[in-house]
Amino acid sequence: MTEQVQNKQLVSPGELLCEGDYLVGENTFRDVDKVYSSQVGVVDFSEKRVSVIRIKGPYLPRPDDLVIGRIVDILMSGWLVDIHAPYPALLPASEVSSQTGRQVSDLSTILRVGDLVISKVLEFDRTRDPLITAQGPGLGRVSTGKTVEISSAKIPRLIGRNGSMVDLLKKETRSHILVGQNGIVLVSSESPEGERAAISVIKMIEREAHTQGLTDRVKALFEKEAK
Repeated sequence: MTEQVQNKQLVSPGELLCEGDYLVGENTFRDVDKVYSSQVGVVDFSEKRVSVIRIKGPYLPRPDDLVIGRIVDILMSGWLVDIHAPYPALLPASEVSSQTGRQVSDLSTILRVGDLVISKVLEFDRTRDPLITAQGPGLGRVSTGKTVEISSAKIPRLIGRNGSMVDLLKKETRSHILVGQNGIVLVSSESPEGERAAISVIKMIEREAHTQGLTDRVKALFEKEAK
């Protein structure tokens, strides 16, 4: 097993990443015993798996993705939601819990145009618009917090390996941070200062997602603020 590029290096489509018995991760492909990148992004070697974290491109929904979107239209049987994908998402009325539990004729009494909603992707196969649900713990209309919009391709860097980066942000800013796979991040904090700090660092991570040593720089920033 031989690595042809350094971990966290910026790579291009078709670039040789490694040779040997590596597991093929996201945005990579194998040709015999060689693994290549299929996207512009940052290479990530994790144990025996190689992946490429995209730094460009639109959000493409996948089943079970957590997304934060905005209601843009009310239909007869549900809502259209902008989830920053090439296609609007359909949120059926059957996938939203009403306060009474009974069927409601006027859907605007539940969700209005302009409301933010936290949901999960149920289905998407590029032959129809994404189907989402707002039923489940933590899902539904957003009532508090501020949103930050970043490239969906940078979301893996914001989350970090096993959630390490976002956990660091939550701890140091004393904030609740909900990360949508579509690039919308919801931030609420105990104080305005904590909220501003969290948003500032999230934007820093987006700007510097392709660089090495990002986690160390974020830690150093918090240590400096603490002093």
